Amino acid sequence: MKTVIGLEVHIELKTKSKMFCECTTDYFGKKPNTYTCPVCLGLPGALPIPNQKAINWCVMLGLALGCKIPLFSKFDRKNYFYPDLPKGYQVSQYDQPFCIDGEIELSNGKKIGIRRVHMEEDTGKLIHEEGSTLIDFNRSGVPLVEIVTEPDFDNAKDVREYLQKLQQIARYLEISDADMDKGQMRLEPNISIKGSKKLYKVEVKNINSFSFVEKAINYELKRQQEIIDNGETPIQETRGWDEKKQKTVSQRVKEEASDYRYFPEPDIPPIRWTQPQISKIKDQIKELPDEKFKRFIRQYQLNSYDSEILTREKNLADYYEDAVKVGKTHEVSAKQIANYIINRKPDIEEVLPAQLIQKIIQSSTVTKIDEGELDKTINEVIKNNEKAVSDYKNGKEQAIMFLVGQVLRKIPNLDANLVKEKISKSL
Repeated sequence: MKTVIGLEVHIELKTKSKMFCECTTDYFGKKPNTYTCPVCLGLPGALPIPNQKAINWCVMLGLALGCKIPLFSKFDRKNYFYPDLPKGYQVSQYDQPFCIDGEIELSNGKKIGIRRVHMEEDTGKLIHEEGSTLIDFNRSGVPLVEIVTEPDFDNAKDVREYLQKLQQIARYLEISDADMDKGQMRLEPNISIKGSKKLYKVEVKNINSFSFVEKAINYELKRQQEIIDNGETPIQETRGWDEKKQKTVSQRVKEEASDYRYFPEPDIPPIRWTQPQISKIKDQIKELPDEKFKRFIRQYQLNSYDSEILTREKNLADYYEDAVKVGKTHEVSAKQIANYIINRKPDIEEVLPAQLIQKIIQSSTVTKIDEGELDKTINEVIKNNEKAVSDYKNGKEQAIMFLVGQVLRKIPNLDANLVKEKISKSL
């Protein structure tokens, strides 16, 4: 028996207007059905006009994922009837997407294949209230990129890392905030156990957190294995994750591609690219997270732990580098700055890089403290943070820096290296 997991991820692009009309995409939290027009409501006679920026951003994401960009693409109609789809079909892409054959490499060296990255329009949103279902079409027509992997996963931990990397790349490219709380990034794992009587696939829809996707996958694998152990085969279906019940629940029998009756979108001409056009989009891609991570280690002599934290978000990485430039004129090292940011967590929206350097200089006078008081504080921190202690003892070296940070919060201006050394001896 072998676990087989593939992923479909939808990411909303933060263009100013929708995919095929001029309605604003700033719909979140607004009064329902106020940001609509004949195009995104699917009224008769309304014709779509593709959003060129959204298409370029889709291609940019594909290039960042190492995809090939075919010189010919087209839009298709994906036909299905659901209340949040006003036209009775979704404008998407089927057999000739914008991007194909990419990959993301995980920290363990495993490469996850990207089958395709394609462009489509978002649907409306169903709102369930007091036994009724209401529809808000403000989201209908928002540009949506779908990233489909090969079935290269065999565990939930790798899935989580892949999703975090994908979110990070989208944010670095500044094409989406990928905020899952706002539905800007939705996760759909396809889960099956190879070796059962017949091939099947269970899709879990629209999960909106990394934690939930791990729970859903682990629950599904257990559920499906129990069915197989009873000599049966799991049903090929679409399920949803119920966080309150901590389980997946059946929604509908899973459709095949033929059920959608795809055909070329007649109102949108095919898209043809030239190599210079693709090269121009590629030139807009700045340093990506993995490249920045490696450069920080090399250029600033940081360890992997520090570099990973400082490059998680592009704005933090940029802030750090600005602070390093200021620090050079005051003989404050890149490592000192990294330690201060990681341990003290300054508000980078409020504290300018120059102000940060002054704070570091002011705190560089090491506090003299009674050894007994320090030992007492360290013992309290160890006692109150059992998980971090356990993680450190199980080989997670970075966990000790969390403990160092807790000590420094209680006794500011201590020598972090001294604290780290005393904690390690206490453990």
